[in-house]
Amino acid sequence: MVDVYKPDAAAIKALREATNAPVMDCRRALAESGGDFERAKQLLAIEGQKKAEKKSDREVREGFIGHYIHQGGKMGVLVELACETDFVAKNDQFQRLAHDLAVHICASRPQYVSRDDVPAAVVEAKKGEFDGKVEKFFEEAVLLDQPYVRDDSKSVTDLITSAVGVLGENIKIRRFARFDIGES
Repeated sequence: MVDVYKPDAAAIKALREATNAPVMDCRRALAESGGDFERAKQLLAIEGQKKAEKKSDREVREGFIGHYIHQGGKMGVLVELACETDFVAKNDQFQRLAHDLAVHICASRPQYVSRDDVPAAVVEAKKGEFDGKVEKFFEEAVLLDQPYVRDDSKSVTDLITSAVGVLGENIKIRRFARFDIGES
């Protein structure tokens, strides 16, 4: 008879705290990985991406306005984060994501939410400016393409995708506004 790894409550709790994934998903990932914590995190990320892809066409009608004020009121950001239901919009994790995105926007100064928002004339101008390598421009100017400020091994898109996997709804950044005293 073959011994099958059965994760204990402490291992499940540790994985849940590290990933915010549902308990049963954590149990399944740990069992599938044979107790390898890092492999279980990877499995949860892959599962989250699959869930996000399935939900990406769903309409988002609810949401939350995240905010962040920095430097004694000299700089601030508002970000509209959209989801499918009011239930998720009121969720602490969803609201924390909106705040974290506002902090990221404050630090990284993106100009556009997605590549689709960048005007064609700007893309053409940047192709000449960056010797045709417009990817560098996108990484600097497009919020979804930027490396996440608190963990540069992830992009902002990865951050949202993992939240979709955990919360079970489509999530989109609709828009943001950044304010700096003295800038027009």
